[in-house]
Amino acid sequence: MKGPQQMQDATTAAELQPTEAIIDRIVTRYHKVHRAELPELAALAAKVENVHADHPAVPRGLADVLERMLAELEDHMRKEEMILFPVMLEGGMPGIGGPIFVMRADHDEHEETIARIRKITGGLTPPDDACGSWRRLYAGTEKLLSDLAEHIHLENDVLFPRFENAR
Repeated sequence: MKGPQQMQDATTAAELQPTEAIIDRIVTRYHKVHRAELPELAALAAKVENVHADHPAVPRGLADVLERMLAELEDHMRKEEMILFPVMLEGGMPGIGGPIFVMRADHDEHEETIARIRKITGGLTPPDDACGSWRRLYAGTEKLLSDLAEHIHLENDVLFPRFENAR
């Protein structure tokens, strides 16, 4: 995960980009990647939970949380891609603060899910005797959570203020 200075540097660089470039980055770098990685992680979590069901550190319930996260993120990303982003690309509209408020509320829920994942997995630290699949699951989940944090930051702190502050 990026440190505070790296996040600030990324924010400063993103603030200089046109809206079109930011939206394109969100869709290609984050939405497409989440759609590809989450189903694989959910399947891997189900495998680890099944194979290691008797292990005291098994991340019991992780597959279900990842499946729910996939459904929630898919709904969220579809709303952005079909409704919010096209309006932003046209320069915004009166009342755009309402849909942005909904997206921010979704982001808060995603952050709660991230906390739940970290709790279930003991901070994404595999036990010493974890197999390769278990280690891949935690490494992949850590990458997903880092990407999701960057994604949320880019929208909340760079993209959305352009339209909230203009109204």
